Amino acid sequence: MLRCGRICYTNDLPIYAAFDAGAIEYPGTLHADVPANLNAMLLSGELDLSPISAATWAAHPDELVLLPDLCIGARDEVVSVVLVSRTPPALLEGATIYLADESASGQNLLRILLERRYDVYPRYVQDHDPLMHAREGRTTLLIGDRAIDAIEELPATDVYDLGRLWHEWTGQQTVFAVWAARRDVYERDPESIRECMHALTDAYTWSRAHMDFVVAQARRTIARPQGFYENYYVKLNFTFHSAAQNGLRAFCRELHAIGAITSVPNSFPEAIGAGAE
Repeated sequence: MLRCGRICYTNDLPIYAAFDAGAIEYPGTLHADVPANLNAMLLSGELDLSPISAATWAAHPDELVLLPDLCIGARDEVVSVVLVSRTPPALLEGATIYLADESASGQNLLRILLERRYDVYPRYVQDHDPLMHAREGRTTLLIGDRAIDAIEELPATDVYDLGRLWHEWTGQQTVFAVWAARRDVYERDPESIRECMHALTDAYTWSRAHMDFVVAQARRTIARPQGFYENYYVKLNFTFHSAAQNGLRAFCRELHAIGAITSVPNSFPEAIGAGAE
């Protein structure tokens, strides 16, 4: 059985809820963690297949095979990747920004927006509790469920959705996470990789027909106001279709422009897709 990862935020429940419900059996083991840890575990060989930060895949295309069908991103507003700042982004030259250390894609997208869109270069400080800094009025990047906490708690004028800023600037979708497999594992056992991806796409299809279960599970995990999760999941995009691939390609070009990667990889999946829509 392949050793696989899953992201431990509520934003991935539409992919994994069917396994939690026992409706579909996953043909591998699942380890839940934040994206940064999944990135490291896949690269070190502790995992065989996982959703990982798109920026991490883009930095390691020779080691990792980009898989088809699924991603985590948004057409416009993403909600769970935000900059909290009392100062507009265009005026953050030299400012200190506290970073969640959980997502390479979120950190790099912030750099891209500030450097390429606004031509500002702040100072970045990683911290294990960035929400505390945001609550105390410091400029902070927040990821996942803590980003949603900030949206609920802090003034809307201080919260900048990075998906919206990216879409306003480029017209492209965001792709924060992709599914990838270690190249050595894929070359040795492509059928097992394919079986896992088929199970994942089947699970997503199940969730689309059982969103009441997904929302209930999300509310049991972290309670939010009535209707929040229904609206949240509509905003997210889980299908790695051509528009998402174009968004990933644009993101990779900008990663290269800021020096985060040495070359721009091909953003087309290498494996045969399972046909998710």
